[in-house]
Amino acid sequence: MPTAPVNTPAPHLNATPDALPPFWFVAPEGFFALPIAATPEERSERARFFVRELYSRGDANIWEPAAPYYEAIAEMMGDAGLSYAAIGLFSAMDVVTDAEAALTDEPVRHEPSEGVVQCAFTVGIIQTDHVDDDTDVVAQGILATLSGDPYNDAIWLDLPCGPAVSCISVREYRLDPETTATGEETKLLTGQIQVYVPFSTGLYTAVFTLHTASMEHWASVYRLMSAVLQTVSFTDPLETPSGEPA
Repeated sequence: MPTAPVNTPAPHLNATPDALPPFWFVAPEGFFALPIAATPEERSERARFFVRELYSRGDANIWEPAAPYYEAIAEMMGDAGLSYAAIGLFSAMDVVTDAEAALTDEPVRHEPSEGVVQCAFTVGIIQTDHVDDDTDVVAQGILATLSGDPYNDAIWLDLPCGPAVSCISVREYRLDPETTATGEETKLLTGQIQVYVPFSTGLYTAVFTLHTASMEHWASVYRLMSAVLQTVSFTDPLETPSGEPA
């Protein structure tokens, strides 16, 4: 796959409307959800919980200055239209063994000294004004648009919740010597998986994005994203379908 120049524009994400239809997905173990919330009070409370979870071996000297920082980041992400954002931190031993194991209730724990895989995961919603039976048409339009960029690897997906389009892109950044540990110019390779899932209930499309610089574990990160997408649902998974015993 060709590497895109760093100035290639990313798709614009519309601001999230005040009221959106619900949807569900399972966030894997190792995802630390940023404190996106509707009110400043709720965001502040979530930020305090977030830093204690992220820096579980820290103390008040770390938590207190970190909470306002992540609270401000979450506010910006919410204003940009993101519904969910998380930092993913996994032991390299975990992802090498099996990325889908991150979705289990009893993950295997490893020490950071064994290597850490990092990624950023976000979910946003864009308005596509389709009716519920037009998901194929929306997905086909998205696929055609993304396929027009030679730096995109766009493919059709058939998920349990309906049709979707996956787009993979790889970018290379040049890091100035003053920002590197060696004092020499370095190249940083990053990868992004972005998946567009039209709502089967109509009107909107969910956009799942996973970005990582841990390219040596790209295959495992890809499997992790694939596992998350298998859990996407536009109906409450805990509800019993009508006509079936509870």
